[in-house]
Amino acid sequence: MPQRPDLNIADSITLKISSRGAARLKAGHVWVYRSDVVAADGVLPGTLARVTDERGKFLGTALYSSASQIAIRMISSEPVSDLAKLLRDRIRAAIAYRERIVRDTDAYRIVFSEGDFLPGLIVDRYNDILSFQMLTQAMDAASTRKTIVSELTNSMTPAAIAERVEPRILELEQLPAKSSGLIQGDKTGTVISMNGVRFHYDALEGQKTGAFLDQRENYAAAARYARGEALDVFCYQGGFALHLAAHCSRVTGVDSSRPALEQADRNAALNSREIEWIEANAFDLLKDYSTSGRKYDTIVLDPPAFAKSKRTLDTALRGYKELNLRALKMLRPGGILISCSCSHHVGRADFLEVITQASQDVHRTIHVVENRGQARDHPILPTVPETSYLKCLILHVSA
Repeated sequence: MPQRPDLNIADSITLKISSRGAARLKAGHVWVYRSDVVAADGVLPGTLARVTDERGKFLGTALYSSASQIAIRMISSEPVSDLAKLLRDRIRAAIAYRERIVRDTDAYRIVFSEGDFLPGLIVDRYNDILSFQMLTQAMDAASTRKTIVSELTNSMTPAAIAERVEPRILELEQLPAKSSGLIQGDKTGTVISMNGVRFHYDALEGQKTGAFLDQRENYAAAARYARGEALDVFCYQGGFALHLAAHCSRVTGVDSSRPALEQADRNAALNSREIEWIEANAFDLLKDYSTSGRKYDTIVLDPPAFAKSKRTLDTALRGYKELNLRALKMLRPGGILISCSCSHHVGRADFLEVITQASQDVHRTIHVVENRGQARDHPILPTVPETSYLKCLILHVSA
C-alpha cells in the first residue's frame, strides 16, 4: 500500500463526486460510497481532501479510504488547514458532552465516531483506563494517532490507554496486521460501576472494547420492571442479569461462551449476587425450555447482531421472531419481556412488527412499556441513520 501522507498537508488534494453523492451530502449524511466517486486519481490512502461536485463546487473536507466501500467520510463542511487542531477540539467537545449527560457510572463512550464528528474513531472510558479503536485508514495514520492519544492523555489523565483491534476492520481498510495491546501505561485491569453494579474489566479481553456500554441505561430500565424468576439469554458477562438480581427471586444467565460466563460469575461474586449460569446455545435452550413448559416472570433477549448486511435481513428477522416466540411462550401472565436488537439494518418498526407477529402466533397480548435505544453517550445524528442501531423493547405480557 502506498505510504500515507501527513494529513495536514493535503489542502490541494481534491475528490470529485457524482450528483447522487453530492445530494447525499446536502441531505446531511457524511458518507459517500465508492460508486459515487468520479475522480480520485493520485489520492493516497487516508488522505485529507477537499470534496467537490462534478462542476467543481466545494462541498467540504473529508477523510478518504482507498479500500472501503465508504470511500469518503466528511469531517467538516469548511476547508480544514489544521487537522490536529480540529481533532483536539472535537475530542474536547465530546468529553464536555459526556460531562453533561452521563450519570451513575465511570464507564461510558467518550467518542462515538460519526456521532461526534470524528468518523472512524471509537474511545471508551473504563474507570481509569481508556480503550480506543481506529476503524479507518485516516484515523490510523501516525500523525492522527499521536494527536488523539496526546489529547486524551491531557484531557483525562488515564492510568493506561489500550488499543483494541478488529482483524476484519484491518482487512477491509487494507491496514497492516497488528494485535490489541497497551500503548500507554501498564494497567490492564480495573473495576467499573454502572448504576451501582460493579464489573471487572480487562482492557485486553472481551468483545469490542471490552464491554457493551450502549446497554447501560437499558440495564437500569429493565431492573425497574423485573420481578420473580428471571432468565437472561445471551447474557455475555452478566450486564442484565446482575441488574435484575437485586429485584428478582432467582436469575439464570445463558451464553454460549464459557469465558464470558466465567467473567459473569466473577462479577456476581463482586456484587454478592447468587446467579445460575448456563453454557448453552440460546436457540436450542429456548426450544427445549418452551417445549417442556418452563415458566418465568422476566426474560431478557440480547442477541448479537443477526443482520450484518441488508442481504441477511430476512434471515435475521426469522431469527428474532423465533427467539421472541419461544420467550413469549415461557412468560407467565403479567410477565416482562426485554427484547433487544443491535442490528442497524433491522429498523424499529420492523423489530416491533416481528415481535407482534410472534405474540399473535402464540396468542399472547403484549403492551409496549418502553421503546428504548442506545445510551445517551452514543449520540444519534438524525441525518446519519447508521448512528442509531440499538433497539430495546420492554414489553408487558398480559395474557
